[in-house]
Amino acid sequence: MNVLSDGLRKIFAAGMVALACLAATSRIGAAGDKSRIPPQSLYQTMLDANRQTGWVQFRNYDGSQWIYFTALQTLHCRLSEIRYSINSKALDETFDLVECNPQNPMALPPDAGPETIALKLPAGTAQSIAVQVVWEDGTESAVAVYEPCKDVGDQSCAWPLE
Repeated sequence: MNVLSDGLRKIFAAGMVALACLAATSRIGAAGDKSRIPPQSLYQTMLDANRQTGWVQFRNYDGSQWIYFTALQTLHCRLSEIRYSINSKALDETFDLVECNPQNPMALPPDAGPETIALKLPAGTAQSIAVQVVWEDGTESAVAVYEPCKDVGDQSCAWPLE
């Protein structure tokens, strides 16, 4: 019996590639050298693999609606911008990227607070979110649009619309 779906296989494969790349790059380069950061192509593979499960996640918690950008923040060392818009496709907002540390390129800074990974909105504000990333070389990803999952309580979840 096959217990992994094709989507999970792709995510697992992207994760394994990321680990291999991190292992290889951890042995080369100086402290501030960007050569320690996995190549943009690996980050693009990770982004593509996560499209169906959500580049962002919605969560209802403590009377507020949270939208988490955690998956995108792990790509921050090869991104120049995260664009988004709530309830439209205007992409008229940007989500701040954390500073890149080439020694640990997929990690958030140890002093990162909730505002570095999430938007906090009044409950029920966002019916959808459109998201696009701009890579460090200026190329743009496709636009992904998500809506909150239904009937999941306060669990984090996003359902792709486009």
